[in-house]
Amino acid sequence: MFFEYPKLLFLLVIPVLLVLHKVYIVLKGREPHMRVSTTAPWMAVKSPVQAILHYIPFALRIIALSAIIVAIARPRSSSQLDRVDTEGIDIVMAMDVSTSMLARDFTPDRISASKDIAIEFIAQRPSDRIGIVVFAGESYTQCPLTTDRATLINLMKEISTDLIEDGTAIGNGLATAVARIKDSDAKSRVIILLTDGVNNSGEISPETAAEIAKTYGIRVYTIGVGANGTAPYPVMTPWGVQMQNVEVQIDEALLSNIAKATGGRYFRATDNTKLSEIYSEINKMEKARTTIDSFPVYKDLFGTYGLIALVCLLLEVLLTFIIRRLP
Repeated sequence: MFFEYPKLLFLLVIPVLLVLHKVYIVLKGREPHMRVSTTAPWMAVKSPVQAILHYIPFALRIIALSAIIVAIARPRSSSQLDRVDTEGIDIVMAMDVSTSMLARDFTPDRISASKDIAIEFIAQRPSDRIGIVVFAGESYTQCPLTTDRATLINLMKEISTDLIEDGTAIGNGLATAVARIKDSDAKSRVIILLTDGVNNSGEISPETAAEIAKTYGIRVYTIGVGANGTAPYPVMTPWGVQMQNVEVQIDEALLSNIAKATGGRYFRATDNTKLSEIYSEINKMEKARTTIDSFPVYKDLFGTYGLIALVCLLLEVLLTFIIRRLP
């Protein structure tokens, strides 16, 4: 057992001083007293039980005070070991945020559906470190690898198509994701690359980025997002925003080659349901690499000491009430 705030334990000197003060009073015969006309009624009572009961409430008060001091010092135990399933996997989600992700072939649109389903995927991976990279005409890290699910989900929600210059730099997005995960010592390192277009910008070609990923032993799952044929896309006109059907162009051969070169797989998502199924499939495949780890579990004990203090105080009140009514 150890204490979160061990310096507070010096307060235990208070109950020690109270006990010494009580002993001093008893030995010096300075306990509270009153004058009566005769002590005959008291002299007739010679029960040692009453003499002992007289000091029990004080002892309970000292125990309660000591327990409270120990409780506020926050005792913790690390003697237990918990065995848990952990994949030991680091995952970077590289997401296309070009304006084409505003197409309405998904509900309500591609980027919103991709974010919502990605958040569900994140929630299903409590033991893994996950990071986020976004790319359009360029790329940057939205969130580094972390196990902080709340921060990760909040940063995922903040993704929008107006974050960076428009375009589709698949190579830059993949290269940035590789840079974020290449130095990881996780048993398995994975990149999930999601895009709805054709590489048309960026300084690094997708093929080069894939070779870098392969060199570092990073597996890449690629997802092409978009319906077959055409998709409704919001276009600004003199009469306001109107929907126009635009051709869906996804370089499936490129995405398939990236996945194949790195030991991953290529998927095509044509609607929300299909995209959700893809993430579920990736989730199952990566969980197949499960290992068993053990680590210490820190258990707070202040509640136990708080309960001891409460019980002692209640007993003190009860015994004081009883003693005052004894003959």
